[in-house]
Amino acid sequence: MGIFEAILLTVITAATPLVLAAIGELVTERSGVLNLGVEGMMIMGAACAFIATQLTGSPYVGILAGIVSGALFSLLFGFLTLTLVANQVATGLALTILGLGVSGMIGEAYVGQSGIKLPQIVFPVLSDIPFLGPLLFKQDLIFYLSIALVAGVHWFLFRSRAGLKLRSVGDSHASAHALGINVIRTRYLAVMFGGACAGLAGAQLSLVYTPQWAENMSAGRGWIALALVVFASWRPWRIVIGGYLFGAVSISQLYAQAFGIGIPSQFLSALPYLATIVVLILISHNRRMTLINTPAALGKPFVPDR
Repeated sequence: MGIFEAILLTVITAATPLVLAAIGELVTERSGVLNLGVEGMMIMGAACAFIATQLTGSPYVGILAGIVSGALFSLLFGFLTLTLVANQVATGLALTILGLGVSGMIGEAYVGQSGIKLPQIVFPVLSDIPFLGPLLFKQDLIFYLSIALVAGVHWFLFRSRAGLKLRSVGDSHASAHALGINVIRTRYLAVMFGGACAGLAGAQLSLVYTPQWAENMSAGRGWIALALVVFASWRPWRIVIGGYLFGAVSISQLYAQAFGIGIPSQFLSALPYLATIVVLILISHNRRMTLINTPAALGKPFVPDR
């Protein structure tokens, strides 16, 4: 039971940044915007969160710095694609490359430094429950924020008037504009939310997952988060299921080596990305399910009538 509990705790830690980045991208794509720069926003969030924590001594300031950096970076994407109507795919790829470069530059002086880990929130009595206590009632703030965000996004999209407007913008921006909805403003807010979530995911990497800074420490998690949105068919609660499945695959390499399983380490390192490719191939065969939930205006530029 102790080993199983330890494995689940590691899965939770590995899955949290995937859930956060994916839920932010889900909202962005629901508005009709395809932002492939999740990896760049994540790594900027990780760098800024670690640097802010080192300078102030407070990981909570680091969390705020990660969120703000992700949101600001997403604004650059929004300006280029929504205001200047640049190609969303090319701009997202450029944003990822820019984020990797800038984060490496500003974080160079912090490589190798010991970080300050975000403390756990312990619920009295509940945290002492065997097995479930450590899993659910003895976690860090970012874990609880990830669950709260998924629940909040689900309510927002399917139970609120603002969520209905956002989905209408993603399905038909021309019709939404004709009804008086400000399409550009709605998409800007959705893009900023996605950036903030990606920045928070990056903060989790440098403050919880591995409390230190290393160049390219996001290690492709932004791309997995993008695949998660498709895997979840743009449904918030499916993000949690997919995130924890991918988290389990990601940490399998650690326990396979610890248990002495004779599988090449290179294959285990590639396993999360191989799983991503397999999932996307399987989803592509169920075209009907994909088309039902895919925002009809996803990736399409919108220029309001002058």
